[in-house]
Amino acid sequence: MHWFFYILIFLIATFVGYKIIDRVPSLLHTPLMSGMNAFSGVTLLACLSATAAAVLGKGSLLSVLMGMLAIILATINMLAGFGVTGRMLRMFRKQDKEEQ
Repeated sequence: MHWFFYILIFLIATFVGYKIIDRVPSLLHTPLMSGMNAFSGVTLLACLSATAAAVLGKGSLLSVLMGMLAIILATINMLAGFGVTGRMLRMFRKQDKEEQ
């Protein structure tokens, strides 16, 4: 029955996260993404720690699979964030070179 509470916490966190991001003005999304990449790195470390605890603590197969899924999704999120930030910075560099 404890898995129900984990799913409930996940759903609440998803809803709250969506509402927070939804209220950010569109002009701030790209600059804030740079800072969120660091937060995604922390999320990835938490996913790794939780999955390692499930594996070493003889957790259920479901908890290990959910941990692996969390690691994959956090990695994709972090790499995509760095990719978008890199593209944004390259756009500004091209404009600076053209002005000189």
